[in-house]
Amino acid sequence: MSTTGLQTVIYPVHDAEASKVLFTRLLGVEPTTDTADYVGYDLAGQHIGLDPHGHARGLTEPTSYWHVDDIRGTMAALVERGAMEQQAVVDVGGGRLLGSVSDADGNVIGLIQSP
Repeated sequence: MSTTGLQTVIYPVHDAEASKVLFTRLLGVEPTTDTADYVGYDLAGQHIGLDPHGHARGLTEPTSYWHVDDIRGTMAALVERGAMEQQAVVDVGGGRLLGSVSDADGNVIGLIQSP
C-alpha cells in the first residue's frame, strides 16, 4: 500500500447552490469544478468537494480521502485487517476511483485513486 496523503475532503450537501455560496466565501476562490453533480475547489494543494449526492451514498459528515496508488488493493488489505466496506469502488468520472471503509469505531476512511 502506498499513499500520497490526505488531499481531498468531500462534504455531503443537500443544497449545492447555497453551499457553493458559503464555501466560495470561506475559501476565497471560485470553484474549479461546478456542475449539478459536484462542486470542487482546489486551494493550497487541497481539494474540497461538495457532493449533492453524498447523503444518498451514505455520507453523513465530511469525509477525508487518502490518495492511494491501488484503491482496490488498499481496500482489500484494510478489510482483511478488520475494516468494513462502506462504499464500493466507483468511477466518479475521468477514471478517478473513489471508495471507503470504516474502522471498528465507525470512522469513515475515504480512498481515492487518480487516473
